Amino acid sequence: MVSRRDFFMGAGAITAAVAASSVSRVSLAGLPEPVIQSSPNTMAPLEPNTGRPYKPVVTLNGWTLPWRMNNGVKEFHLVAEPVVREMAPGFNAHLWGYNGQSPGPTIEVVEGDRVRIFVTNKLPEHTSIHWHGQRLPNGMDGVAGLNQRAIPAGKTYVYEFEAKRPGTFMYHPHADEMVQMAMGMMGFWVTHPRDNHPNIDEVDRDYCFLLNAYDVEPGSYTPKIMEMLDFNIWTFNSRVFPGIDPLVARKDDKVRIRVGNLTMTNHPIHLHGHEFEVTGTDGGPVPRGARWPEVTTDVAVGQMRQIEFIASDLGDWAFHCHKSHHTMNAMGHDVPTMVGVDHRKVVTQINNLIPDYMVMGERGMADMAEMQMPLPENTIPMMTGDGPFGSVEMGGMFTMLKVRSDQPAGDYSDPGWYQQPEGTQAFEWTGPLTEPSRFKSEVSTGNAAVEVQVRKPTGHSGH
Repeated sequence: MVSRRDFFMGAGAITAAVAASSVSRVSLAGLPEPVIQSSPNTMAPLEPNTGRPYKPVVTLNGWTLPWRMNNGVKEFHLVAEPVVREMAPGFNAHLWGYNGQSPGPTIEVVEGDRVRIFVTNKLPEHTSIHWHGQRLPNGMDGVAGLNQRAIPAGKTYVYEFEAKRPGTFMYHPHADEMVQMAMGMMGFWVTHPRDNHPNIDEVDRDYCFLLNAYDVEPGSYTPKIMEMLDFNIWTFNSRVFPGIDPLVARKDDKVRIRVGNLTMTNHPIHLHGHEFEVTGTDGGPVPRGARWPEVTTDVAVGQMRQIEFIASDLGDWAFHCHKSHHTMNAMGHDVPTMVGVDHRKVVTQINNLIPDYMVMGERGMADMAEMQMPLPENTIPMMTGDGPFGSVEMGGMFTMLKVRSDQPAGDYSDPGWYQQPEGTQAFEWTGPLTEPSRFKSEVSTGNAAVEVQVRKPTGHSGH
């Protein structure tokens, strides 16, 4: 195993089943040695030391795949294999991915690069890779059975094409897709512009990550691959809060965030404290005249969205999916609505039989963030993560943008919690309260009881 920082190229003994007719078997005698990553932390940007220069991206809780130059061709090596992904400390999932992780490593190239990707299949079944959004020869598009034979277990195939246009893309299987994507097989691809582009600005910070969803029952390790809608783990790059690293920026940095969605539903991604513009999709950069300010952008299934903003305001700003169930973890599903139900008597009776029994949801669900109740093995509380003022009561697709005036350029480390200046925080009012005038105008009902019938929705399909 080779670390990403100690990356070097060695002669390989793998026989290449060549998918690119223009590449001879002799020239493929030495494959790029695959680089494996086991850490779930956000890795520093990989500065290009060969090929055309560019400003690299930072993959949230991920990393960029190194390459070698071979006669002017940029060569990468992906290994499709079973992996163990730490979704948060104490919570691991048995997934399929690439090069030791799910999602796989980000691939970064430059517009006009000739790219050659070796794909070694260490899965228990065949696979392929589709290069989502790329313009390439039909035989390189990666749909097994349509464009190529599937890559058998134990074999290596080669994909080769030119990165024709700059933008934000993905890669994922197109063989037994339902299973392999449900198991976490996907990765990010960024093609940087070769020259100055009228619709692509220089930025100070450039982040990327994928939206993933899984159904992992509490106490288990492997996702339920047959699930279509009722997922219970909603992730940024296969991590759930508080396991998701923050995005950091120096005050007045121009920041780009690239988001790709490979879940089964849409996600309205929302940023606090700042306005942004959608500057790109997987179709390419958005013309300047077609942009408008937003604080939330909906990322539909199979789409990419690229947003940009100036980090103008200091603080720790929430950044999350605005579907509330997507900022919860697995324990939140299938809990009945008990708000307003006084079941103290029945709790006493149950406690006589089950001393560890605990009421859930009588006053709302915030209690669950404070509970110290025992959890099944290998799971995480529904709402968790502490901030400087108590529980954040979030999970799933949630993290923070941390803007600091003294964050050095190129420093992506967590600066800790923001120290709010005196007089800039919400506080308790202890003065007198004036009775609202509306109470005086309401019609009295006397002592008659008022009954309101409320029908509670059940299930959460389609969220």
